[in-house]
Amino acid sequence: MGIFTRFRDIISSNINAMLDRAEDPEKLIKLMIREMEDTLVEIKAACAGVMAESKKIQRECEQLDSRANYWQDKAEIAVAKGRDDLAREALIEKRRYDRRGQKLESDMHEHKDLINQYQNDIQQLEEKLNAARDKQRMLVQRHIHARRKMRAQREIRRVDGSEAMLKFEGLEQRIDRMESEAELVNFGKKTSLEQEFDKLGANEDIEKELKALKTAKSKGAQSSTSPTDK
Repeated sequence: MGIFTRFRDIISSNINAMLDRAEDPEKLIKLMIREMEDTLVEIKAACAGVMAESKKIQRECEQLDSRANYWQDKAEIAVAKGRDDLAREALIEKRRYDRRGQKLESDMHEHKDLINQYQNDIQQLEEKLNAARDKQRMLVQRHIHARRKMRAQREIRRVDGSEAMLKFEGLEQRIDRMESEAELVNFGKKTSLEQEFDKLGANEDIEKELKALKTAKSKGAQSSTSPTDK
């Protein structure tokens, strides 16, 4: 089974559940990256185990080859000494080691194919993981921008509502009234300079009236002392 088929199986239920609940995309991509990282660690561990087993098989193959060569040498010595019976026994032993070696060679080839598959899957997953990490920041920023835009649009709709506009109009009227009241605080009041000039005018009128009274009195006095009275 390829790693991506396995990966899809691992996260499919989680993603579907999150989509059903309409959860935040930031959590979704974090989950995907975490699942990919966990899967990568697991596959690398599995690959390392197969590689270790392959090395063990390689050592066993070398030991079997050594034993087969040993009995090959023994068979040749026996033939040289005219001991065909011993040569046959030696060749039987050699064949036994050869057969075991062939079986292990077959196992080793299978392990190599499996290692190649693991390494290919690991490489592909690392590329996908790096691409996901590169895109994560961009996607998060887009999501943040989308949320802020949504809040802004909601606020605009709320402000555009009739109730909100009535509140603004009421507030504007209150401010207009406060400004009008402020203008009326000193309405009709004269400044100190104007008051001084008013005082001067009032004093001048009083002086005129006083002078008129004195003139009238003086004329009255003169009338009472005229020559006809003497």
